[in-house]
Amino acid sequence: MSNKPSIPQGTRDFSAETVRKRNYIFSVIKQVFELYGFEPLETPAMENLDTLMGKYGEEGDKLIFKILNNGIDNEKNIEKSKAGFEKLLEGKSSSDITERALKYDLTIPFARYVAMNHNQLSFPFRRYQIQPVWRADRPQKGRYREFTQCDADVVGSLSLLNEVELANIYHEVLVALGLKDYELKINSRKILVALAELCGGADKMINITIAIDKLDKIGMEKVTEELQQRGLDREQITIIESYLNINGSNEEKLAQIRSLIGSMETGKAGIDEVEFLFSQTKNTNLSIDFTLARGLNYYTGIIFEVKAPEEVKMGSIGGGGRYDDLTGLFGVPGIPGVGISFGVDRIYDVLEEMNLFPTDLQVSTRALFFNMGQAESTFAFGVMQELRASGVASELYHEAVKINKQFSYAEKKNIPFVVIIGEKK
Repeated sequence: MSNKPSIPQGTRDFSAETVRKRNYIFSVIKQVFELYGFEPLETPAMENLDTLMGKYGEEGDKLIFKILNNGIDNEKNIEKSKAGFEKLLEGKSSSDITERALKYDLTIPFARYVAMNHNQLSFPFRRYQIQPVWRADRPQKGRYREFTQCDADVVGSLSLLNEVELANIYHEVLVALGLKDYELKINSRKILVALAELCGGADKMINITIAIDKLDKIGMEKVTEELQQRGLDREQITIIESYLNINGSNEEKLAQIRSLIGSMETGKAGIDEVEFLFSQTKNTNLSIDFTLARGLNYYTGIIFEVKAPEEVKMGSIGGGGRYDDLTGLFGVPGIPGVGISFGVDRIYDVLEEMNLFPTDLQVSTRALFFNMGQAESTFAFGVMQELRASGVASELYHEAVKINKQFSYAEKKNIPFVVIIGEKK
């Protein structure tokens, strides 16, 4: 009995129609990336496990897809394998079982690439990367286990003008795709560090940001409970609640945050960054959101998150931020960087729901030559090759059948022209 064919949960097949729509998104993003001087780069689908582990925070590390080593069923390795599986069940890693993993994002592999090649690169180094990544997440609307990221990063520069350009790139790409009502939220991790210092020490930042990062999903009450579970006392939680309740216009939010942490060195530095970004960019979709935390541990400065238009219940369709010493994780300190990412799969779903894809994307073949018999099709084939040589996509129907069937084929494939060559009688 044969098994019913299936694919892994959280993955998808892409039809010709879907591929054309995705390529349309890629082409718009690539065009803007290259307009800003970014160069393409690709890295392997898998990385060494120690390259990835410990870089994404405790939540992210749980979502890394590990790859089993070859030959674990060999008899002499069976005991090591058993012990290794026990470690995996405890949430630990074991080189006896796995030494490699599918990449979780494009940023850490990029940092690894820069660390390995920094002597040959010209800084600032501007690269873009469009490749699939994998996360062992729970599949749901807009969330997949295999999905494509489109990243642009600048490394080797501390200038905030890079953040300004990245904000402008978001604007140009999303407006070109028809998503003019998107929202680009910004914050600074320095502001979050200052909040942690106000609550007793910078060492509390990770616990605070992990909880804050869940605010949209679980609400204030549950965030408060998680903060309690992470060891914060009532006074500290009250400070965080005051922080999370900051609201109003961007100017009003800045005034409130100055009142809370503006006297602190780290807090003032973060506020200055946010104000500079506002003063320099032409992106009118920019809004301050102090609840934005971006749970990944490597961010150090400005952080971004893009929200889809309100009419589409999709949430985040992009994000990023500054990481001033990411290559230091790989033994090459002192190379600052900043980058953004587009969530292509979610952007696709948004464009589909809002009916924003161009109508001519599905036209591949421009002309269909009808097959009217052996002699006619032989002659038609020669003409068709001339059209192809001139750049006109053409095809010849594969067999001589009734004209109605050949017309039906042209209609189903949205072929705009048919060519009928017959013998005069």
